[in-house]
Amino acid sequence: MSNTRWSVVVPEDTDRALRTYLARKGTKKGDLSRFVDEAVLSRLFELTVEDVKERNQTYAQEDILEAIEGALVDD
Repeated sequence: MSNTRWSVVVPEDTDRALRTYLARKGTKKGDLSRFVDEAVLSRLFELTVEDVKERNQTYAQEDILEAIEGALVDD
């Protein structure tokens, strides 16, 4: 897997809070990058779930559950 460098700007308070947290946990090289990566992936997941929920609002919950059940049943 290759990595990409980002330049991001965050408020000083956010930087201080995160670095303090990581220091308490025994910061190792790369911890800040791992934290940001996990946070971004988590937020993307949340946004995707919100999008799916919004898209599925037009369907009855029973229809959605039946479609899920149908997809999980082996033929």
